[in-house]
Amino acid sequence: MRTQRIAVIGGGAVGGALAAAAQDTGHEVVLCVRTPFEVLVLDTPDGRREVPVRVITDPAQAGPVDWVLVATKVQDVGGAGDWLSAFDAEGTPVVAVQNGVEHHDSLAPLLARSPVLPALLYGGAERVRAGHVRRHSAKLRLVVPAGTLGERLRAVLCDPEVTPTDDFRTETWRKMLTNLAANPISALTMRRLDVFADGEVMALAKAVVTEGVAVARAEGAELGTADADRAIEAFEVLAPGTGTSMLYDREAGLRTEHEHITGALVRAARRHGIPVPRNETLLTLLRALPENR
Repeated sequence: MRTQRIAVIGGGAVGGALAAAAQDTGHEVVLCVRTPFEVLVLDTPDGRREVPVRVITDPAQAGPVDWVLVATKVQDVGGAGDWLSAFDAEGTPVVAVQNGVEHHDSLAPLLARSPVLPALLYGGAERVRAGHVRRHSAKLRLVVPAGTLGERLRAVLCDPEVTPTDDFRTETWRKMLTNLAANPISALTMRRLDVFADGEVMALAKAVVTEGVAVARAEGAELGTADADRAIEAFEVLAPGTGTSMLYDREAGLRTEHEHITGALVRAARRHGIPVPRNETLLTLLRALPENR
């Protein structure tokens, strides 16, 4: 595979980690950000280093690329419209690396020619400050729909490892289960995963995830009790000091992505007439946070 030109839109935790991984694979990476910084600094379990990616703040500086990785939160995609317009081309796939289940819905209205490839990222990363990212996971993994675009991306990247699946709907909702509990509870308590050592908090998490399974099944996902159990077990496997994207946004004073995780679950539940009282309560509290008003 020849060297690819890859644009990463968003310089936060996910964007920084993806940009560094793609650069390490041997590709030419341009990191598209709003807040300028001189150099991307990456902390990993092996230490700290500088990553020689090109950092730009103006879409006019971009030039043509082979791939675009969108690493902004769903609620921030509208602000990336100028970047997406600059890269929009029939031969340039746009990979939506986002939480939730609305990958296509968030990007398709802003693109006229580029195909959209939804992707689920597994692996922990945290934005320390502008241009400084801490990667908690030794390896990153992207799950994408099986097909031509997914296979092409797998040929381009070795880190993150790209895993195509024939049932992306199920995989999307499977990841959603973990996000449903971890993100809201950590954001509301301002605690990392150590909060789930509390028995009452863990009981709430299990109830939240169980409601999620019922909605996921109504949406066509092949999930069951075992998937709920695995989602909960993840809290016990991950390091207690690990945070979540919603928690990191709260710590930075940013609006959280509650409408695209808990909100998406509640909207789907209402479409199917499924009661989800715990998730509705979490959504009400998240909407009441000062940064979300």
